[in-house]
Amino acid sequence: MKGDKYSTKYALIYTTLVAFILLAPLLFYTIYMKNIYSIENELFLKEKSLLIVQQMQNFNTNDEYFEYPRFTSFESGLYDEKFEPIFTLIKEPVKYFKNGYYLDEGNAYLIVKLPKERYFGARYLVLKNKISYALVYEKVLIILFSIAIFIFILSLLFLKMFAKPFQKMNKQLDNFIKDSMHEINTPLSIINVNIDLYNRKYEKNKYMQRMKAATKVLSNIYSDMDYLIKHERLSYEKQEIDLAAFVQERIEYFNEVAKMKNITIVSQIQDCGVVYMNDKQLQRLVDNNISNAVKYSYDNSQIIISLYSKNGRCHLSFKDFGVGIDKVTKIFTRYYREDTNKGGFGIGLNIVKSIIREENIELKVESLPKQGSEFLYIFPPYSTKDI
Repeated sequence: MKGDKYSTKYALIYTTLVAFILLAPLLFYTIYMKNIYSIENELFLKEKSLLIVQQMQNFNTNDEYFEYPRFTSFESGLYDEKFEPIFTLIKEPVKYFKNGYYLDEGNAYLIVKLPKERYFGARYLVLKNKISYALVYEKVLIILFSIAIFIFILSLLFLKMFAKPFQKMNKQLDNFIKDSMHEINTPLSIINVNIDLYNRKYEKNKYMQRMKAATKVLSNIYSDMDYLIKHERLSYEKQEIDLAAFVQERIEYFNEVAKMKNITIVSQIQDCGVVYMNDKQLQRLVDNNISNAVKYSYDNSQIIISLYSKNGRCHLSFKDFGVGIDKVTKIFTRYYREDTNKGGFGIGLNIVKSIIREENIELKVESLPKQGSEFLYIFPPYSTKDI
């Protein structure tokens, strides 16, 4: 499905670019066709002018009157030396009486100079008709549309053909990641269980605490990867969640991780009611913020996690006193890592961004390099009555 979207997207882009490239030659073609059409119209009027002149020449002076020829495709008239009409079917006044063919405001004029004292005292024969390039424009649009369709279909076929090896490779890579994730989860669970069993049987020691903290870091990375792989295919059901209890539980989970750097997590949790969202998505939001706060805090510092209600909305804040952020706008880009020495894959905040966009959660970020950062999440006002 993604491959089809990719092919269609880039086929449209390529078609648009080619269409723009073709605009120049099509413009010249349009001008050329308009000139051809104008020349054909000029020849038509000249042919009709000869017909009128011939009928006037054939007029027999013995006849009682001369019946001036009338045509539906054009208007014509006879004018004297002073450009006054002797007889005319042209409704609008003629602006210029220059011998020859010319265009004026969508009208075509052919002016033929006549010999003096020969054709009823007329000095000029004027023919006029409307000239429209609608057929020319229609033909150009048909050509452009036909070329665009042809290029689009051709581009789509080529892109699909070229994308097949990459799609196959991506599928193999996805399968490899899925299998790897499954293989990682099993030993990780075994390590966690055995550490818990050891701690129950023996006194806790710093080595086991470090191992436990390390497995929690790995578990958070695993959860991010698992979410990244599955979130487009799964439908996450929402439920009412006591936000205060949920955040407090996640703080307790990361306490051991924070202790590895001698960091104290200061919990300022107040009851602010429930939020209506998926628990896995909420966990990704909370876990990634706590994990990042620990990762980028200085040793022997503290992290302040606050939850409070303001204007009927839950406000959840994560504040650390660490390295800070130089480029706040970039940190939500997938795979972007401001400090490559800190490890990780640069996917945590990108996942958070996708979740808060989906859930209409506001985010405010304040950060100063070498002083720390604060991420404030403002949840929408959920009402259990509306659920």
